[in-house]
Amino acid sequence: MKVPLTGAAATLLAPLYARALDASSPHPMLADSTAPELVQKIEYDFGALGMRPSNAVGVALRARFFDRRTREFLTAHPNSTVLHLGCGLDNRVDRVERGPGVRWFDVDQPEVIEVREQLFSPRSDHRTIAASVTETDWLAEVPTDLPVLVIAEGLTMYLAADEGPRMLRALVEHFSEGEAVFDTYARYAVRSTRSMALFRKTGARLAWGVDDPRELEREVPGLRLVKSVKAYHTADPADFRRLPFALRTRMRVDAEVLARLPVLGRVGHLSRYAFG
Repeated sequence: MKVPLTGAAATLLAPLYARALDASSPHPMLADSTAPELVQKIEYDFGALGMRPSNAVGVALRARFFDRRTREFLTAHPNSTVLHLGCGLDNRVDRVERGPGVRWFDVDQPEVIEVREQLFSPRSDHRTIAASVTETDWLAEVPTDLPVLVIAEGLTMYLAADEGPRMLRALVEHFSEGEAVFDTYARYAVRSTRSMALFRKTGARLAWGVDDPRELEREVPGLRLVKSVKAYHTADPADFRRLPFALRTRMRVDAEVLARLPVLGRVGHLSRYAFG
């Protein structure tokens, strides 16, 4: 099938392809068996996205990081709501085990949800919401009686600088208690991506940069930073042991070099916040 997606919506194809490359590798980090099936169904020049197997490892480790944080929250809150913002064609709803007390909402732009519903089978314990995440009227569809986990992987950098904090303020005001887990790029990283193949191919542009995760505590009343890790620290020791020696060595050296450079070392963060 052809996917009529452009701009930021089309960028969801890059992490999908990365998860497919990871699943097909000899040492998969995420082992998302659905991703290769979806890539086969979609008519698209995935090679033009500039995604290589070495890049795919980083995308898979990021997704694995978010999966782990989701499992931890659901273990602590077996009766809860999960709100997956900018879900794209990610099937975290299937990868993460959960009990009958969990309500799951996947939210993305209407054209993305339309494609998603053609590719995924409907589920009784899962709902999709076709809406822009920044036009928060759709929040009225989400009950507030349970703790909520808000997940936004690879989303915030596509929002305008005023849209991101405004969206977070709406979430904090709507739900009585919960957590939000999302990744951010530093401002210089947002500016430096314009020449990348993904953005030349899709026409998408990054806009919102966050240099220090604590900035958002000041911009969003009630939001409290619990923990933040640098973007290149998503792998657990067990992850490294599963990688081929050459790739493991390269990733470790890259992380050590970045850690020594004051600017490059702050290229991005994955942060966990609490509210309520």
